[in-house]
Amino acid sequence: MIPFEVYSRQPITLVKAKGCYVWDDQGNRYLDMYGGHAVISIGHTHPEYCQAIARQVATLGFYSNSVQSPLQEAMARKLGELSGYEDYRLFMVNSGAEAIENALKIASFTTGKKQFVALASSFHGRTSLALGVTDNPKLKAAANRVHECTFVEIEDVAALEKALSTRAIAAVVVEGIQGIAGIYVPSKQYLQAVQDLCKTYGALLIIDEIQSGYGRTGKFFAHQFAGIRPDLITIAKGMGNGLPMGGVLINPAIKPGAGMLGTTFGGNHLACAAGLTVLKVIEAENLMENATKTGNYLIAAINKLPAVEVRGRGLMLGLEFNFPIKDLRQRLLNECQIFTGVAANPQVLRVLPPLSLTMAQARYFIEALQSSLAKTN
Repeated sequence: MIPFEVYSRQPITLVKAKGCYVWDDQGNRYLDMYGGHAVISIGHTHPEYCQAIARQVATLGFYSNSVQSPLQEAMARKLGELSGYEDYRLFMVNSGAEAIENALKIASFTTGKKQFVALASSFHGRTSLALGVTDNPKLKAAANRVHECTFVEIEDVAALEKALSTRAIAAVVVEGIQGIAGIYVPSKQYLQAVQDLCKTYGALLIIDEIQSGYGRTGKFFAHQFAGIRPDLITIAKGMGNGLPMGGVLINPAIKPGAGMLGTTFGGNHLACAAGLTVLKVIEAENLMENATKTGNYLIAAINKLPAVEVRGRGLMLGLEFNFPIKDLRQRLLNECQIFTGVAANPQVLRVLPPLSLTMAQARYFIEALQSSLAKTN
């Protein structure tokens, strides 16, 4: 038996990591400007994180949600403090797709409706309900098409209102920043209009912060730049810094009853020890502020380069060129030892490094990008 090939893979075997660097089995060091799909938030093998996991697994690595868990309570409290959502409830799961799946389920239970609205080019996961609100027909099996979803273009308020006017919509699902599509940032005015229309037509607002949350944009959640307060917020990726975690933040006005939601592994002792440490490190090391500082530097420097448009906030950036980026990305990897990411748009390079990225590392990336661009053109 061999592992199923999830994605096309680089011919590189990683064996070690520290901070914003990873090493392969040949001893080559790479600057990680992708963070394994935006998962590495506080840096690889952070000493406090490693110590917390080691202590916990040696004490009590797992028990189910059938017992009290002070670690869950501590993590929910800390997440509320840092995010500003102290009065919300946190339902912990194991992945982003699970978070979306449960958010959609809560919305349907709460409203009694079964239809949804999502944005064109959206990506919310690969499980059944999550695929229903993902705008990529190539990913969907027949079973994923049983849930009705209307897709509208980002910023098109009129199209959204038309969809909502049927009053059959359980929820509107919007990414804080559209990630896989190519890093598209919804405007403040648009998000405020989405929230207002949801209230008018009796739909819930779900903001997907799975990739854009956890301080990556300089605020804890990307939607906070718009000053809105969603009904449900989904989180994952940076939550566990590599240890599988996900969650749904639930507005106090929504009251799913005990037993409506369930999970065996979600919020287990080991995951909470890791997740709580991630939050403490983000706060203690001012990583949200660092994301703003290094992100602003990168945006300003990239804007001076030819043939590129940069989108995003903080350390969630999309660089769109006027040519496919495949060769450029390979040159960055093979000649400059830098990991970057791709998007659905073949002309977009995604940059999602750990929030601990230093200015020296950011400058090195810009220099490497400049030299690689010169060779590509």
